[in-house]
Amino acid sequence: MTDSPKVLGINRTQDASICLVGASSILSIQKERLTREKHHWGKLGDFKRWYVERLPVLSEPVDLVVECFSSDVEIKNLKEYDLELAEAIKFRGQARKQFISHHYSHVYSTFYLSPFEEAAVMVIDFQGSRVRDFTETWPDAHQAAPDLVEVSSFYHCDPEGNRCLSKQLWNEDPAHPVGLGGFYSYLTHVIFPGQGNDGKVMGLAPYGNPDALGLPELIVEDEKVFIPEQWMEVFEERVRFHFFQDGSGSFAECADLAAAGQRCFENALLRVADWLYRQTQVRNLCFAGGTALNCVANGRLLRESPFADIFVPPSPHDGGTALGCAIYGMRECLGVRRSFRWVNDFLGPDIPQEIIERSVAKEDGIIVERPENLVDRVAELLASGRVVALYHGRSELGPRALGHRSILADPRHPAIKTYINAHVKGRELFRPLAPVALEESAATYFEIDRPVPFMQFAVEVRLEHRETLPAITHVDGTARLQTVNEVQDPVLYSVLRAFEARTGIGVLLNTSFNGKGEPIVETPTEALDCFKNTAMHALVMPPFIIHKQFEPALPPHAPEGNDNGKP
Repeated sequence: MTDSPKVLGINRTQDASICLVGASSILSIQKERLTREKHHWGKLGDFKRWYVERLPVLSEPVDLVVECFSSDVEIKNLKEYDLELAEAIKFRGQARKQFISHHYSHVYSTFYLSPFEEAAVMVIDFQGSRVRDFTETWPDAHQAAPDLVEVSSFYHCDPEGNRCLSKQLWNEDPAHPVGLGGFYSYLTHVIFPGQGNDGKVMGLAPYGNPDALGLPELIVEDEKVFIPEQWMEVFEERVRFHFFQDGSGSFAECADLAAAGQRCFENALLRVADWLYRQTQVRNLCFAGGTALNCVANGRLLRESPFADIFVPPSPHDGGTALGCAIYGMRECLGVRRSFRWVNDFLGPDIPQEIIERSVAKEDGIIVERPENLVDRVAELLASGRVVALYHGRSELGPRALGHRSILADPRHPAIKTYINAHVKGRELFRPLAPVALEESAATYFEIDRPVPFMQFAVEVRLEHRETLPAITHVDGTARLQTVNEVQDPVLYSVLRAFEARTGIGVLLNTSFNGKGEPIVETPTEALDCFKNTAMHALVMPPFIIHKQFEPALPPHAPEGNDNGKP
């Protein structure tokens, strides 16, 4: 093993995660992929119970640990966490540990891994660290009360370092939330129960009329965002908008509320971005925090903001902050300037081929095919109307499957969208499904002039192809596009090329490989279980294609000649 420096980054908040960065390697994974509990928070005992046993690389000595917390109560357990680390992790030389505040970790997970040498950076989420726990300087630090929490932060970053220009703070009064993250969180909880449902609001919004409820725009004062009283009154209506919670209210009113909220969010975000551009006068923008997962708003930033280019990392949410911690430690504490840039999001642990083979061999009730030409066979299955899971290589860190833990299908047939939502994903039928396209031909089908490899922007599907690609075209004519080239993912790229050769279309439907309410699958066993317990038709785990003994019925209106997909 090499003696090159190693830094362990730890995110102890929502979407808990760890990251181990070496001079030439990065491994990062969210806790939820190990525990199978979505959005799992960091807790005492995580290292012994989940990380060390599942990730053998953690047995190697590290030079530094960098942690970040948010404003949750876990930060009170720092001494206990130190004891846990001392037992679980080996340190090279004298033990070293660093703590950085929440938004600062977002900066390092974004700008320092972006393609830019200089950029404005915008971090916006529900809430981050308390003022008393900040580990960065900012203009108003001397007059801020220590118990306030950050909800947005704005930076100018260049090769000389990063400079915080401003922050919006909140006193955590639940009756008076502030900021874009707080607004969208309250909006989401009115319509949908549970955590992590912001994407549902985004998908529901195009079905509604944003003017129907007569709600005002958000109040934007330079970089700060406030919520009008009319919105707070709506947030208190616990029956009117509960169609998806207990059947009360109506779909139409929920859609109208989602539409109004999404539009207000987008308009306010554009005004905040305009302010940041005026402060920095730089061409490039990096955007992180949970709100950066709103790909519809990101699409408007790309089209309408004064910034020439925008970078949103594949894991802009809290799950990416462990990576930010590790990059901070490598750069600022050890003085190592890594050349790593976000090319792909495959940062999970390696899965040895022998583990895949053992997992397949011990399964009952499956048919295992080992085709001579795997890629052509996968394209054949997809073109026959079958839903095919693809599992290979290291998993994605972010919340979106980008080809290593994906479910693929033919985007030409509208019934496949309903089939996947109802019989595979077990989710609401209004939810859109995303496309992945060959980078070199994406502009043929979509209004896009650049690669978008991380599925972070909603773009227009060209009018002439909306009928061609109904399964990935949302009701408003947009799609959350991912482009792929041969360097980023040779397997998915080859499948797309083979599908294009067979059908004339270099686009596939791509959604995350998981069942209802589950995180994305991590292990071969989880992939096989998900495949067996849903209505998918085939599972690709190179060099194998796995079929069921009794194949589910094909989605209606599948292409002629669908028997060609049988093993």
